[in-house]
Amino acid sequence: MPLHRHLSKGREIARTAGDHASDMFAPLTVIGRGLRHHADWAKGRWQATPKDRRGPTLFLTAAMLVGIYLLPHGLLFALIALMATAAWSGRAPKATSAPPGPDVADIKLGALYSALTPYLCGPEDANPLYHFEGDYKNAFGSWEFDGEGRLSRLELNYPAYFTDTEPAARARIEQVVQGKAGRAREYRFDWDEESNRLRIAALTPLPTDIAAQRFVAAPGEIVLGFTDEDGSARTIPVGRGGATVQQPPVVWRTGPRSSEPHLLALGATGYGTSSLLRSIALQALPYADLVVVDGAGTGEHACLVNRPGVHTVETSLHGALAALQWAAQETERRLTALNAARHAGAAPPEDATRPLWLLLDHPTELSELAQAEGRPDPQDLLELPLRHGRAARVTVVVADAVEALERLTPTVRATTRARVLLGPTGPEDAYAALGAPLDIVPAAHAPLGRGYARIGNAAPVRLQVPATVDPLDEEAPAQLRDAVIALLPHRDTRTEAAAAVPPRPDRPPVVPATDPAAAARPVDLGKSEPMIRSRPIS
Repeated sequence: MPLHRHLSKGREIARTAGDHASDMFAPLTVIGRGLRHHADWAKGRWQATPKDRRGPTLFLTAAMLVGIYLLPHGLLFALIALMATAAWSGRAPKATSAPPGPDVADIKLGALYSALTPYLCGPEDANPLYHFEGDYKNAFGSWEFDGEGRLSRLELNYPAYFTDTEPAARARIEQVVQGKAGRAREYRFDWDEESNRLRIAALTPLPTDIAAQRFVAAPGEIVLGFTDEDGSARTIPVGRGGATVQQPPVVWRTGPRSSEPHLLALGATGYGTSSLLRSIALQALPYADLVVVDGAGTGEHACLVNRPGVHTVETSLHGALAALQWAAQETERRLTALNAARHAGAAPPEDATRPLWLLLDHPTELSELAQAEGRPDPQDLLELPLRHGRAARVTVVVADAVEALERLTPTVRATTRARVLLGPTGPEDAYAALGAPLDIVPAAHAPLGRGYARIGNAAPVRLQVPATVDPLDEEAPAQLRDAVIALLPHRDTRTEAAAAVPPRPDRPPVVPATDPAAAARPVDLGKSEPMIRSRPIS
């Protein structure tokens, strides 16, 4: 007999023996499955029983077992009942496991590959990297998903003929990737033009619960907000949620040695440009004097009125023109005093070295009003402080809307090299506001105070402005209002008791007789330090 017949006959005998064995041991298999179900049920009941009730449960079980043992034929009846219940419980076949679900990477990356194909597929490419019947594994090098199944990191290749040097072409690809990966997050796009490779990373949200406080910074350093760990070279201690944590700040250095002495903050409506001005004012007040011009006239800076160090807070066109005209004259006076002290080899006077800050909120609205009334443009009065402010210790901060960028004068746009952009904006507005392409795509819904900052020629970084609310706004949280009130330069009657007024005397004071020799002594009319400091025109 041939060998293959012996093998086939042996397989038939083994299959028959296996079928007979399964038929013979089928009752034992059913009973064993039922006993396993009983054991799982008993284990679950024991774990669900509270610890204080496990002792009485064990006692009752032991008493029941002893009673069964003492009954005539009790153990036999108990064994039969156990086998019957085990056979009944194990009669159902073992449930088949559910088929594995589709891979998240196959679904999401496949959809992203299909969405990128119309933009990265060339009609004359003989071996296209992206085509309608292709596989995403050929174009995507590596990818990573977070615990919620969202795309957190991706590296893809694109053909060499793709115009990756054009901002419009890049914006199309970034918009497609954000639409497929989720518009609720911010993404950083790293274009490697030499290797034709694009790296995409989802950025973690910045903290939004940091209130206004005293930040650890040197005089002349302003903490604009906080950014990612790779966006700053240092960290500072910050109070957050009742604890002190280390956060990387975005620091703007001002003063005579600063290369970017003036700041321009642009933002969408309602995204915190006025809060940024309040934060800057609270940080500058301990060592500088302030002149505030509120062009919008909304009263956002009324908390600074009559504060020590605040010369004036103007909301009208007449007051703004008077204050800015005084600021221009003050800048010229400081330059003259500093030059005279430098030529004489003497120390400069104190009133010429104390920093002066000009904070302007929405000045373009005052410019339109001045144009309608035929009066001088308030922005023209900023030319002298902007061009010579660094030497005269004068710092100018301008905050306005993004759409008002074209209405700012060329001098304001050319001299304010420290830029801040708040709120979600398009790539064209971001490039116009920051002066450089933004490699971060904003989220569809950004929180208050979220934006980007660019100091000089540095790369733009993400920014979250501290929550500096208006303390006079009753709708703001009380905790945030109290934090701002605590930073104001003198005690506030809403939080502390007013200073005690000395009692009025009953009789006028008696003036002692003067010494005739002292009266004949000549009087020195000279003064060692200035007693009157210039103030803005009311």
